[in-house]
Amino acid sequence: MRLLPYFKVTMISFFLIIASSCKEEKSTKTEDKVIVSFKKEGLLSLKKANSDSIIKTIDIEIADTDYETQTGLMYRTKLDTNQGMLFIFPNVQMRSFYMKNTKIPLDIIYIDEDLSIVSFQKNAKPFDETSLPSEAPAKYVLEINGGLSDEWQLSVGDKISFTQTTND
Repeated sequence: MRLLPYFKVTMISFFLIIASSCKEEKSTKTEDKVIVSFKKEGLLSLKKANSDSIIKTIDIEIADTDYETQTGLMYRTKLDTNQGMLFIFPNVQMRSFYMKNTKIPLDIIYIDEDLSIVSFQKNAKPFDETSLPSEAPAKYVLEINGGLSDEWQLSVGDKISFTQTTND
């Protein structure tokens, strides 16, 4: 009969552990419900500097407001190979990005006012808050999936051109 109180305490503890773990699981599922989808707002072509031949043309989402440039590709779970985000800034200056709340590895391409690539930050690690600066002043920044700038053999001096889609 002395084992009965220990058995009751053990069973109560067991049920409390199960109940608390269920609560934790529910909160995790809520976080993952935030889905941010790609919104095509233009087309961007990457061109070789020496020949002007087109390397690749991709769909772009444009970040040109304070909120959009601060948020960028945060919270995204995927970005297709033919997609990227183009940041358009009002001025030319040294730029620095980081990967806070960014779930996918990215190549960050810094571009000057003449639409020439001035530097890269390749394979930026998800969630890393380390500063990833440009090596020269930039007016534009293009983010694409990590590894694509090497796959497409992009180099400093290569150019971009882009058009924005109008939503009239």
